[in-house]
Amino acid sequence: MSARRAATARTSRSASRVTRAERTAASVLIEQATFDDVDGLALLKWRDDMDGSSRAESAVEFAADLDTWWRDHRHSHFAFVARSGEHGIVGAAWVALLPRVPRPGQVERLSADIQSVFVVPEHRGHGIGTELVAAAYQHAVSAGAGKVVVNSSVGAVSLYRRLGFDFSPVLLVRDAVD
Repeated sequence: MSARRAATARTSRSASRVTRAERTAASVLIEQATFDDVDGLALLKWRDDMDGSSRAESAVEFAADLDTWWRDHRHSHFAFVARSGEHGIVGAAWVALLPRVPRPGQVERLSADIQSVFVVPEHRGHGIGTELVAAAYQHAVSAGAGKVVVNSSVGAVSLYRRLGFDFSPVLLVRDAVD
C-alpha cells in the first residue's frame, strides 16, 4: 500500500471514530440543572451508590432530601446534567463554590470543589464526563474561583489529568475521625 493510501486509510478510520463520538455527543445536551431535575439527580446518586451501603432510605425519600438540601445550598452548589433525549439524565457533575478568607486587596475570594461526577455505565466512553467536568469548571472560573479542586476516584484520575488538573504537593488531606 502506498504511503498516500495508508495515510488516507488512517484518516478515514479517524474520521469514522470522530463521527461516532460526535454523533454520541450530539445526542447529549450538557446544561446547568434546575430544581426540576432533582429526581433525575437523585436517581444518579442512587445508582452511583452501587453497593447500597449508605442507603438508609428509599430513592423517593432520598430525592426529597436532596431537594431540601439543594434548596438550602442553592447559592453555593450548582449541578450540571447530561441529557439524552431518549434516556433522560445520563450524567451529572456538581461544583461547590466556597468563600475564602479575605486577603488585603482581595476581599471576595472563592475556591471551588468539583463533586459527584457520575455517568451511567451504558453512556461512558463518549466524552460525557469530560463535558460535565468542563461545564462545572467553567462555571467555577466564571464565578471567580481562583482554585478548582477535585477529589477523584482512582479510575478517574486520568480524566482529570487530561483536563489539566494536577497533583498538588501542598494540598493535604486528613480523614475526620472522632
